Amino acid sequence: MSDLKVVNFMGYARIAAIASVIFIVVSIGALAVKGLSLGLDFTGGTSIELEYAQAPNLEKVRSELVGAGYPSAVVVAYGADTDIMVRIQGDAANLAEEISAVLNNGQHDVTIKQSSFIGPQIGEELRDDGGLGMLFALAVVMVYVALRFQFKFSVGAVAALVHDVIVVLGVFAILGLDFDLTVLAAILAVIGYSLNDTIVVYDRVRENFRIVRDMDVPGIINYSLTQTLGRTLMTSGTTIVVLLALFFVGGEMIHNFATALLIGVCVGTYSSIYVASAILLWMKVTHEDLMPPKVEVEGEEFDDLEGIEGQERPPF
Repeated sequence: MSDLKVVNFMGYARIAAIASVIFIVVSIGALAVKGLSLGLDFTGGTSIELEYAQAPNLEKVRSELVGAGYPSAVVVAYGADTDIMVRIQGDAANLAEEISAVLNNGQHDVTIKQSSFIGPQIGEELRDDGGLGMLFALAVVMVYVALRFQFKFSVGAVAALVHDVIVVLGVFAILGLDFDLTVLAAILAVIGYSLNDTIVVYDRVRENFRIVRDMDVPGIINYSLTQTLGRTLMTSGTTIVVLLALFFVGGEMIHNFATALLIGVCVGTYSSIYVASAILLWMKVTHEDLMPPKVEVEGEEFDDLEGIEGQERPPF
């Protein structure tokens, strides 16, 4: 332990708390004022699959649709190189023919493969079910962490997850990015990623609270965070490399998905240190909170030391 240079993370906890409050307030303000730019999955609209004679230039297709009075149209590659999908608000029966006529431009090289309408009622159900699923996931996480660790740990874990979700949603509201089912899936993935990072830190904090007796609470938290720092940086770094590849070359279909995950991984790594761990300090977690329960064998008491390194376990 003496060879490890401990980083004083908790020395900056107050500054980080101020930054987190600013992030949350700005994000909630953006959500209240601008709101999310809901995609067709939630608002309803028409999805049109088109086939070209030759592989089209997607940027040219978008500009043609914007020039024809369809500024909200989303154009993505779909299937073969000659296939594209146009998603656009509206439920007119002849909307597919109108789009096809605009893109044909007199050359008759575009054919309609399929056209389908997504009703707003289905979109509302998806939005409501997604929100309920997110709340259910947070409730399950709180119960799980409380049972595995202690109630104060569950508060920190859930606070970190709520922090991450609000910040990601706030960034999407500020930038006006489309929020669709892929982004909702990304937010659920962010919850899982952030929770995993927090659990790794909490495991080390609990272990050190039990075996390290010559440190105060901030020192133990700093020591635990320093021990897990290498793992955290490697995991986050490799994940971000993959997400950057998806962000730049993954195509428009998953661009917002990659964006949400990139923001979430960065914010989740931050929250594992300065939200989840700092809350333990502010809730005044003590050694007594994490002392192993006493077990009695033939009239003798032993600490339940399972999982604690360097301690002799009772003979049973």
